[in-house]
Amino acid sequence: MGLTIYLGSKLGEWLDIKFNNDDQLYYKIVTLVSVFIAIFMVIRQVINLTNKE
Repeated sequence: MGLTIYLGSKLGEWLDIKFNNDDQLYYKIVTLVSVFIAIFMVIRQVINLTNKE
């Protein structure tokens, strides 16, 4: 979960630098999307674990 969020924030930083965005818009959006992806992955793993039992 942490790795997904970390990589998302690094991608957002890179996009902000590449497209010369001073507001850190890409950083905020990509980090938020990566948080949602990480939460979704954890929830899906918990559901799979509970269904196997």
